Amino acid sequence: GLELSHCVGTNPLGPAGPWRSGGPCKMKRVRTVFKPEQLERLEQEFLKQQYMVGTERVDLAATLHLTETQVKVWFQNRRIKWRKQSMEQKAAKLSQFGVIQPASADSTDSKDPEEDPVDVEL
Repeated sequence: GLELSHCVGTNPLGPAGPWRSGGPCKMKRVRTVFKPEQLERLEQEFLKQQYMVGTERVDLAATLHLTETQVKVWFQNRRIKWRKQSMEQKAAKLSQFGVIQPASADSTDSKDPEEDPVDVEL
């Protein structure tokens, strides 16, 4: 199951206020904290290949004592970071040559819609 922390927006010392429906409290997901050794290995694998799928992902997760979902989400978030860094480098190179880029809302048009930053703990 999910590792969840305390209820969000509740007061353990008093009754629920009129703004609460009295239903079950909303639980907040706990952010995964990776060990430095895990991050180093994940980064090494990312340099080899940006997409980790199937048995490779299962094996890496087992080796690092992580869940397959944690590895999958780490790779999704790392790809987003890599794309952002690539766009910033391109913009810096263009500005060196005096090329002015039109201001765009975001470079997410060409990215996979399933690759929004996610923080999942299982």
